[in-house]
Amino acid sequence: MIRTALPADLDAIAALHTRARSTYYRGRVPEAVHGGDEGFARTREGWSRAGAEGGVFCAERDGVLTGVAAFRTAEGQATLTQLHVDPDHWRQGTGAALHAACLDVWRRAGVDRVRLEVFEHNLRAQAFYASHGWRPDPAADRSGSHLTLWLRVADGAEPRSKAAGARPLSGE
Repeated sequence: MIRTALPADLDAIAALHTRARSTYYRGRVPEAVHGGDEGFARTREGWSRAGAEGGVFCAERDGVLTGVAAFRTAEGQATLTQLHVDPDHWRQGTGAALHAACLDVWRRAGVDRVRLEVFEHNLRAQAFYASHGWRPDPAADRSGSHLTLWLRVADGAEPRSKAAGARPLSGE
């Protein structure tokens, strides 16, 4: 089930985000940057801001948070800022369902094109995005260790999500 994130979800979202990031950062980024109590607090604060600045969706299976996605939309431009699936739930359709929920919101908002940045070493995520129509922009400047990908919303032929009408996470 895809649903709008609630303030009560923040700890579970931050924990899931930390688990997912540790899989692709392991051996490339010091754990102190993305793990531990300080990393968790930064992650939690980031997700709280994401809810205030845009939309946040949670994926749940049997009452357990299995994935999360965040986006911002302003002046007809959208950015997929986060999409994480708990590693224990990879390859079960969670990421695709979250992606479809975001696409639905962007279509309803009249968004034509969406941007995201993906860690250059996260080949699993890059393959996922490519399978959903995201393409690199050869003219785009690199953002440190991240690649910039773009999606034409009209090209994303995924089914409409039941999360239509969802409102973003707000406040605590």
